[in-house]
Amino acid sequence: MIRAARIDDMPAVRKIATRFGLLSTWCGTPDFLDAERFFGRLLLASDDAGAELGFGGTLRRGSLTHLGDLFVLPERQSSGVGRALLTDLLGHDEPRMTFASSDPRAVALYVRHGLFPWTPLLYLKGPTAGLPKREVRPAGADDITALDAEASGGARHATLAWYAGLPGVAIYATDGGYAALRRTDDEVTVGPAGGNTPQECANAVLGALAVSPARNARIAVPGTHPLVGILLAAGWRIADMDTLMGDDASRGLVHPDRYIPNPDIG
Repeated sequence: MIRAARIDDMPAVRKIATRFGLLSTWCGTPDFLDAERFFGRLLLASDDAGAELGFGGTLRRGSLTHLGDLFVLPERQSSGVGRALLTDLLGHDEPRMTFASSDPRAVALYVRHGLFPWTPLLYLKGPTAGLPKREVRPAGADDITALDAEASGGARHATLAWYAGLPGVAIYATDGGYAALRRTDDEVTVGPAGGNTPQECANAVLGALAVSPARNARIAVPGTHPLVGILLAAGWRIADMDTLMGDDASRGLVHPDRYIPNPDIG
């Protein structure tokens, strides 16, 4: 059985998410799972006895659906649960995209649903010190909504306003770019970030990191983005890798050379 997750289902959803390490950078609630329930769709799969088997979640950016999560308990994988969740979440003709894990089964599953590999999504980690410095100014969700919509593929003001209101989140902007940071202990998570050009996106991220008091940062960078070379040259390392995938309708909307997704909210 697959149904929309209710508020009283969230402990079960988070129990599954914890098994996959999804909440390791989140200290308490609300978290990105709440965002999927508030601003997209969060589905829970269970068996006939009511035992939870997995969940899937999406978020919307205008007409674009971003599949943020699709997780099935290891002991119930390859049993059709993931396929059923995905069919329910992506069974429409509107633009769709996701980040596929390194598991070959995930890539094959998404291809069968009409999504195709675009570019690697590199999860980089490194120090905030020693990077080129750029000038930025504090900003809010209202200031970046239009630019975010252009770079990311669609408008999502409510999601951005929710994220900006979370503890530890700060948004910075330049004349042609923006970057959001969320601080947890001595680390910040970068994203979303975007710009009118690839370099303006990179400048906004570098400027935001320059003013952050955190010593370390993590960021999910599409392989075509200029920040890949800049950060690796500064000693950052690739901690993990996904594949950015989308259907034909999403290709003209999302600009991976000038957009940095947030690892959790796309």
